[in-house]
Amino acid sequence: MGWFKRLSLILIVVCGLTAAVPDRTTTIFVIGDSTAANKDISGGKQERGWAMALQCYFDDHVMIDNHAVNGRSSKSFIDEGRWEKVVSLIKPGDYVIIQFGHNDEKTQPNRHTDPGSTFDYNLARFVRETREHGGIPVLMNSVVRRNFLVKAPIIADDEQLRNTTFSDGAKTVEGDTLIDTHGQYRVAPRDVAQRMNCHFIDANRITHNLEQSLGTEGSKALHMWFLPGTEPSEPKGKQDNTHYNVHGAHVVARLLADALCDEIPLLRACRTDADFTVDRLGRGQYLTLSDAITAAQASSKAEITIQILGGEWEKPHLPKNSRIRFVLRQGASWK
Repeated sequence: MGWFKRLSLILIVVCGLTAAVPDRTTTIFVIGDSTAANKDISGGKQERGWAMALQCYFDDHVMIDNHAVNGRSSKSFIDEGRWEKVVSLIKPGDYVIIQFGHNDEKTQPNRHTDPGSTFDYNLARFVRETREHGGIPVLMNSVVRRNFLVKAPIIADDEQLRNTTFSDGAKTVEGDTLIDTHGQYRVAPRDVAQRMNCHFIDANRITHNLEQSLGTEGSKALHMWFLPGTEPSEPKGKQDNTHYNVHGAHVVARLLADALCDEIPLLRACRTDADFTVDRLGRGQYLTLSDAITAAQASSKAEITIQILGGEWEKPHLPKNSRIRFVLRQGASWK
């Protein structure tokens, strides 16, 4: 029996025990860049990474531990010791989602890698060392940029977009077709996954189909794209086609959670959803319970579920026949 088959059998046993023992928590680690990272929510800031929202779509048998960081490539994530920290935390049966590419394509020597060469080598290292610690690697390629220009713009650094205003954005007229900006960096993760018999999720295709289906105007609602005066935290507006706002992060997180469960059926039992999530750390759509209730009351749905992540909360006084149902998770409780 080959090493991969032996490892697969071990993982099946571990995952089977996980499903059979309710108290066992499986961790899904995420390593990657700003499209997935946790964000600063002070002052009402609206930017979110998709992995920041991922906990909303798995129950308490799964813990999302998001180590993605703004501006990092596969190279800088290793060189800064961030990967070493993740490796030290992996337990048998845990998962590691690996998603890089946005910054590996940058020219700076401290971040740049080449697909088919150094980029593939780093991805393979993540896969190999995850397995050495009993973990299950999941390779993802990059989510798309919202680029409807005929020619992809030259992006020196996606992180600079946070310092721009609406008037700094591109003035070029957009077309109807989403154009790829990642080239071989979206292909390499699939190639590495095939060579190493690793789980792979085509996040690039999933988000391409999402943005294309919404079209030139509708896709703006996913991103940090605000007209001046429409968003208090961005009074001068913003044209950022790379990073997600609250709504966009949750749309993408939901899609990738589904894709993860399709690729790894054992996770389906832990897949959950709610109409709205409240979390003081910014992982949900709302920071306050009152805002979520207001949104629920405006909804036309017959029943509304609001899940609350962690912390102690003042229980709202709602009519007995209220169509709003609360789900307390991650240690959340009523005062």
